[in-house]
Amino acid sequence: MPKDKSKKRKIAIIAGSRGEYGYFQPIVREIEKRENLDYGFVLANMHMLDRFGSSAEEIQKDNLKIEASIFNTFDGYNHLTMVKSLSVFMLQLPEILHNMGADMVLLGGDRGEQLVGAIVGAHLYLPVAHIQAGELSGNIDGVSRHAITKFSHIHFASNQDAADRVLKMGEESHRIYNVGAPQLDDFTAGLITPQEEIYRKFNLNKDKPVILVLQHSITEQFDQAEKQMEETMKAIKNFDAQILIILNNSDAGSNFLRRVVNKNRNSSTQTFSNVPRRDYGGLLNVVNVLVGNSSSGILEAPSFKLPSVNIGDRQYGRLQGINVINVQHEAEEIIKAIKFAMSEEFKEKIKDCANPYGNGQSSKKIVDILENIEIDDKLLIKRLTY
Repeated sequence: MPKDKSKKRKIAIIAGSRGEYGYFQPIVREIEKRENLDYGFVLANMHMLDRFGSSAEEIQKDNLKIEASIFNTFDGYNHLTMVKSLSVFMLQLPEILHNMGADMVLLGGDRGEQLVGAIVGAHLYLPVAHIQAGELSGNIDGVSRHAITKFSHIHFASNQDAADRVLKMGEESHRIYNVGAPQLDDFTAGLITPQEEIYRKFNLNKDKPVILVLQHSITEQFDQAEKQMEETMKAIKNFDAQILIILNNSDAGSNFLRRVVNKNRNSSTQTFSNVPRRDYGGLLNVVNVLVGNSSSGILEAPSFKLPSVNIGDRQYGRLQGINVINVQHEAEEIIKAIKFAMSEEFKEKIKDCANPYGNGQSSKKIVDILENIEIDDKLLIKRLTY
């Protein structure tokens, strides 16, 4: 039965992790301006759990539409439970997309729920659009990202390097759009918590350095996760600084990291399960250095001219700005890198740092394409070019 052309085009947005909300929030605000578009969030995994800050509540507070919420995450946080959690999500998602009347599926990044969304959308013959296609990263996430590409119909790359990689993967050129990274849009527009409010809210002394730590487990190095976090905690103890730690995600090994953080925290340490998006931007604007292996040190930190000490292989191969210092999981290396990152020499070096992931104008470009692209056989039937 042909679709009613007078009906709003409905976009199902799949979100399983806290970081993905940064991709989608500015896009949703742009969708809300369009008479021809509608959307609904399908939330899963970390968004639903107190352990990870119940970030679904943040989405509700922002008055955004949640179409469905799936509690799919098994306790244990190991390789086995990761796979079983994804299987639950895959079991429920087809009916959710069908019942909500989705016309398109929008994905972001490289995590497991996004891969499941791509598989389900493609098999339901719904156009799948993928934000940040073609980037390189380590971990199983890097493999998932490129698998998502093969199931997706529309590829939103954040830079030319990524767009070229998608083309090399055999994707047709008419599917690839170099639009930048949408998670920069709100920040570059100044939609962040003001400095004075950040100092007050996080009880920070503006005359003392602040180190922000975001470190996740590397799934293929599951057995080393505890030692790796020990090295980071050992390093940051060497600094007379205020330490803010945003706790890790739900990957295998996450329990080990949290155990190490709890064991090593002291009066200078604050930990958070989740930080609202505006507050997070405000923190990036005031802290002295970001330490860990989060993609935020590579994607968002350059927009704030913020030094980032990137530890280990989780972001291996990813295009980086000059704000990034790469080290291995060794305390002495990390100490040396943090000292250099907070030096006047390094601040001078990165004062004109450009962000290789765009200038904060991505959401409008993405939504223009989602609104206007023809949903026909040319879009839905993929032809590989190799």
